[in-house]
Amino acid sequence: MSEPLRNWAGNITFTPARIARPRSVAELQDIVRGATKIRVLGSGHSFNRIADTDDTLVSLTNLERVIRIDRAAHTVTVDGGATYADIAAALHEAGYALGNVASLPHITVVGAVCTATHGSGDANQNLAASVIALKLVTASGEIVSYRRGDDDFDGVVVSLGALGVVSEITLELIPTFDIRQNVYLDLPVAAIETHFDALMSRAYSVSLFTRWQGEIIDQVWVKALGSGDEPSAELLGARAADRAFHPIPDFDGSTSTVQLGVVGPWYQRLFHFPIEQKASAGAEIQSECFVAREDAKAAFKALHAAQDQFSGALFISEVRSVAADQFWLSTAYGQDTIGFHFTWKPEWEATIAAVKAVEQALAPFRPRPHWAKVFTIEADAIRALYPRHADFVALANRLDPDGKFRNPMIEQVLFR
Repeated sequence: MSEPLRNWAGNITFTPARIARPRSVAELQDIVRGATKIRVLGSGHSFNRIADTDDTLVSLTNLERVIRIDRAAHTVTVDGGATYADIAAALHEAGYALGNVASLPHITVVGAVCTATHGSGDANQNLAASVIALKLVTASGEIVSYRRGDDDFDGVVVSLGALGVVSEITLELIPTFDIRQNVYLDLPVAAIETHFDALMSRAYSVSLFTRWQGEIIDQVWVKALGSGDEPSAELLGARAADRAFHPIPDFDGSTSTVQLGVVGPWYQRLFHFPIEQKASAGAEIQSECFVAREDAKAAFKALHAAQDQFSGALFISEVRSVAADQFWLSTAYGQDTIGFHFTWKPEWEATIAAVKAVEQALAPFRPRPHWAKVFTIEADAIRALYPRHADFVALANRLDPDGKFRNPMIEQVLFR
């Protein structure tokens, strides 16, 4: 390799002996069959070594794009390398939508699903919840199909890549719909104590953006159905923005999706950033912790009390709600959750100290860290947070008895 291969943020340099970019599923099967150890790299939008390997690293970006809509079943089947940006406009043009999406459209669908990545909304589960079926290339190179309702389906969907390579995935669709997006500025922190539940459930998707400084929350992003009521000029003491904003207050708001209440298709509003804008590498590091919804106000209060210990390392933090699901390794398994997301400045030592301060403040609430972001919580403590962990280990040992799809991080977090 002429240049080192790095993740999106640039904080991880991958160390494979070989990089494989198959152009067909048959070629992928041969690669998997011949590898001793193998991991899959999606869009590289992970911030730890979950995708790394010292053997074979596979990218599915060269697979032929598949966008196969089944109008009778109201589903779409896409290839393992497709991103949300690849498929969103085509779904809308066909009269369909995905019920939920992440902040960034340029991540792979399979990568987001396998790590329980999420969007926002009290009624919206994480992105894995839209999965109807998938095809998995197992350690032997054979393809195994799973469909919702099958035994082990809930263990296979959010797998961290530890069971095989997802070559194809089928997602549930809903009729296309419109969204209007409005931003509100300077929400008093005091409003969280008395209005948190009402605030987070007031629209289809709500995000709080805060630098954890002082007694205000910098921005509230409200993504409401286009058919709903007109937006108000004030929200619990926060004023409506009169121009476009970026989640990080000092950044250019014109690079975000359209705001100011202008109604548009779901895929042009639910993402924070437009699909037409190619995502560049970001000089940042990310972490995220999830707590039970019932603990959200107390957790917010604990972070607010400790904010001076971590805010100096921070670009911005986002607070979102995610509905409960049944996937064994999902951060929302069995409980409605609130995610506390942190975008840190690219200063490693300061960031790690800040991450530890956040995790310590949230420790009483048993936080589940995002699998693909930075965390320091001990592996034993993480495993104890997942009631179906032993079932997942048994499934992995059955599908991949020699640990072909494991790397040191996966071994440490899930299997030791």
